[in-house]
Amino acid sequence: MKTVKVFETFISLQGESTHSGIPCFFIRLAGCNLRCGYCDTSGAWEGGADRQIDDLVEEARSAGCPLIEVTGGEPLIQDGARELLEGLSELSGVKVLVETNGSQDISMIPESVSAIMDIKCPSSGQTESFDVKNIERLRPCDEVKFVLAERGDYEWARNLMREYGLPRRCKAVLFGAVHGELEESALAEWICEDRLEARFQLQLHKVIGHQ
Repeated sequence: MKTVKVFETFISLQGESTHSGIPCFFIRLAGCNLRCGYCDTSGAWEGGADRQIDDLVEEARSAGCPLIEVTGGEPLIQDGARELLEGLSELSGVKVLVETNGSQDISMIPESVSAIMDIKCPSSGQTESFDVKNIERLRPCDEVKFVLAERGDYEWARNLMREYGLPRRCKAVLFGAVHGELEESALAEWICEDRLEARFQLQLHKVIGHQ
């Protein structure tokens, strides 16, 4: 039976994306190929326990949430990620998301699962990890997220968004501030000044006290 290495499962409100605020069952897979300077889930870099995919799908079904997200770490580095996503997508009446850091080929994500692709900005120290071919792989159901720690991050993300016409390639382009490092009011002002075709978002999971 196929397994994946799981750091934790839990129920919380979806903290980011256009689904923010909706009760969500999270499957956080262990392991990550990046080491972002502002990472708030570094505990998931290593460790975790092997779980059978069928058992995880049943746990997700039993949770009864309208939304399921597979996150990490970086979930797409695990061999069983696609099989897990396929199993979850077969559940009735739920929306399935996967959050990925953009370093892995997102074309492996099943058609019925939406990607939330977190493109790493310069302050993360991991910008060069991004596979630019993923921009061509974006689908209308996918979303792109930028987490910004400073003005330089904002300008970099703004320029990339405009260069590749991201708003026309996916469902939404999301700009959020690293909690405690960039004032949300400043980011909101910059977006308005530039009339940017991006959606401002708060890190809601920080507000409610969950990573």
